[in-house]
Amino acid sequence: MLQARRRAETEPVEPAQIRVGFTCSKKVGNAVARNRAKRRLREAARAVLPRLGHPGWDYVLIGRHESTAARPFELLIADLEKAVTRLHEDRVPKPPREAGAKSPAKAQP
Repeated sequence: MLQARRRAETEPVEPAQIRVGFTCSKKVGNAVARNRAKRRLREAARAVLPRLGHPGWDYVLIGRHESTAARPFELLIADLEKAVTRLHEDRVPKPPREAGAKSPAKAQP
């Protein structure tokens, strides 16, 4: 799983830098399993983010139970490439709703 955010211009960090964090909860397994999952994520990030990551962004890669450690490394790389590409696709912003308007799911008659 991948989470990302664009840093504010006012943050005291080099703006052209790509920052990456890694995390695995205890659901992934014991310390050995968590460390192995993080090592795999770290190597995947080294392979993908210099090519597809955007400067000025922070990325957090989250290890998942069974899938991070057991997935073939080539597929892990492909998944990360797909996630980063989708993250940075141009998207049409949704128009803001009027104040007090109900969500479309709740506005049914």
